[in-house]
Parts: sequence; structure tokens; C-alpha cells
Amino acid sequence: MRTKRGLCYPNLVDVCLDQRVVFKKRRVITGERKMVCRKRPKLSPGMPGECDLFDALPDDLVVSILCKLSSTARCPSDFVNVLMTCKRLNGLAMNFLVLSKASEKTFAIRAKNWCDPAHRFLKLCADAGNVEACYTLGMIRFYCLNNRGSGASLMAKAAISSHAQALYSLAVIQFNGSGGSKNDKDLRAGVALCARAAFLGHIDALRELGHCLQDGYGVRQNIAEGRRFLVQANARELAAVLSSAPSQVTVTRSWLTWNSLSHAHPHPVPQPQNPNGQMTGMGCPLLSDFGCNVPAPEAHPASRFLAEWFALRDGTPEQGLRLCSHVGCGRPETRRHEFRRCSVCGAVNYCSRACQALDWKLRHKAECTPVDRWLDEDGEVEGEGNIIEVEEGEGGGGGGEGGDDVIADS
Repeated sequence: MRTKRGLCYPNLVDVCLDQRVVFKKRRVITGERKMVCRKRPKLSPGMPGECDLFDALPDDLVVSILCKLSSTARCPSDFVNVLMTCKRLNGLAMNFLVLSKASEKTFAIRAKNWCDPAHRFLKLCADAGNVEACYTLGMIRFYCLNNRGSGASLMAKAAISSHAQALYSLAVIQFNGSGGSKNDKDLRAGVALCARAAFLGHIDALRELGHCLQDGYGVRQNIAEGRRFLVQANARELAAVLSSAPSQVTVTRSWLTWNSLSHAHPHPVPQPQNPNGQMTGMGCPLLSDFGCNVPAPEAHPASRFLAEWFALRDGTPEQGLRLCSHVGCGRPETRRHEFRRCSVCGAVNYCSRACQALDWKLRHKAECTPVDRWLDEDGEVEGEGNIIEVEEGEGGGGGGEGGDDVIADS
């Protein structure tokens, strides 16, 4: 077998033929009986004649194996354990080719374990061209470390490589004017980025684009086309769950049961959550109109990091700023009144229409109750799914908190 450069791999059998194993006789006297034992001497790495098959493997073959390992890693420890094995593996595992192939779960770092070495590792992977590392590090720098320019540049680098999640995140930034003022919103750019991510099959982008078309937000209103995108998002999410690992999906009659959250319940029962704050009960009723329930989608490691990061800081990014109320998002506000607030109860706020629609079916529909103070101050809610822009006032004019966009539940 030959390498990529045309060289032949060394024959491992021939390597071991020259090894001379010296047996040393040792006499053991037990009573009156003499026994002769043969003991193989321990060979140190510096002794000639040692046969180490791993050292005989060429570097390019080991790098190829490490690439496969990094691309299939299910958690950071799968890759870190390789780095701790030996000096040679540590050096080869930091090869740019290996780092560029690492999967998104390799970067699923817990917020409590964040440190400078983790930051440097993500930076190395991003420099190697790993789009998942670019997106994850970009989200952390933009929202957690308040390094807006560097974070947006890294997400843009991933978006240029057609990373759907990065395209959608940049769309959310454009819709909200994150990192700047309210005048920095660019709805047309947000719709364009959303359309590109939707073309790549991103489910949240499909849902966001559908609501934008239905509401005429940043694009000419087209209710029928918006409804088509929403149905396509639901179908894609159901297909993704059905095609996932068999250990995670159990096809039972519960898949085709009517969802109790489809109708208002006077005494809603809170759904159980796991330690990460994700719903573990009935799941996400994405196709509740057709009586089909599927499990809630797994959040991206970057979103989980954001949620854990701010949970360690009392659940608020800074004084007066809020987090997106959808449990699978984790995005914080970068300025006061950046996110839209529920027009009925005023108790929850969302970074996007996709988060609002998903959280409405997942949780908020059973909890939302009208608040007279909120309705009296902000006036009546317009049609279904409409956005009411509330002008920012000086010195407590307007309703609620003066600068919020109000989103009507549907």
C-alpha cells in the first residue's frame, strides 16, 4: 500500500524481524528441586530492537484516522482524550486538517468550564476553516464576551461557507439591529439572509420567513406563500425527527394523539424539564393542526452555551436587558427594549417570530393570560400575528416600557 506521495508504507513484519529477544536464565531453588525460568526483559524506548507498531504507522494514516474521529465525536471529551493519550497523538490531533473536520458536538463546551484554553482551541479550529467553530465562537464573542465586531465577522465567515445556522443568526441580528441602535435594523437584509438559510433547509429560517411573508415584515405580504413555508418547516422538522437515531425515536401511538395545548386550559400543568432546562414531557406540537406531536428539537451547542452562560449570571445579561423566552434559544438583548414582547400578557419576549411561534405551541399558549394594565397602556391588539411598532418616548410616555415591539400571539 502506498501513501498519497507514492511512497510505500514500511512492512511492519520486517520491522519486527530484526528484534532479538534475549532470554535470561534464572535458577530458582525450591527445597531440593531446581527450576529454570525464562523471563523476557523489559525493553525501554531507547533500547534498539523494540517493536512499536504504532510508531511505525505513517503520520498521514494517523491523521486520516483522527479526522474520522473528530468528525464523529459526540462530546468534547471524545477528542480531548486523544490529546491526553501521548505526545505524538497530541501533536497530530492539532493538525489543521483534523481540526477542520471536527463536528459541532466537539465544541459543546459547558459555560461553567469556559476558560482561556477552550477559547484558544476554538480559535485554532476557526483558523483551520471549521465553520462550526466559526459559528460557535462567533456567537460566544458576540453575545457573551461583548466583542460584537469579531463575533459578527466569525459568523459571516461561516455564512460565506453556506452554514445555515450562521445565516439565520445573522438574519436575527439584522431584524433586531443587535449590537447597535434601533435605527440599525435592516429588514430587507434579514429577509434575504433568512431566505438563503431556508433554501439550505434550516427549519427556524423557514418558519421565520413564513411569518415575515404572512405579516409583510421586510417583504411584500403574501399570506398563501407564507403559509406554505410554515407547513414546509413543520414537515421538515417531523422528517428530521423520524430520520434520527432509532434509540432516540420510538414510534408509538403518542405520535398521533391530539395535543392538549391546542386548546386553552384553565389550569395548565407545567411540563417536566431536564437539568438543561429542556422540555421532556409531551414534546413540541409542531403539527398540532393535524393532531401530530413530535419531540422538541435539540438546541444547538452554541444556544445551550448562551443559556448556561447567563443562567450562571442570575439569568440576566446586564441591568435592564432580557433573554429570549424560548428555552432553546438563549440569545440576550444587546440594548434595552430590543426584543418583541407578547401583546397579551407582556410577560415574555422573543428575539424572532420563529422563537415566538415555537414557544407559543410548546409552552406559552397554556400560560398566557391577558393583563389589563398591559392592554390599557398599549391599546388594542391588531390582527393575528401582526407587529405593532411602539415609538420610543422620552420620560415615560407610551406603554409598558416605551420601546418594545409588541408581537401578537397566533
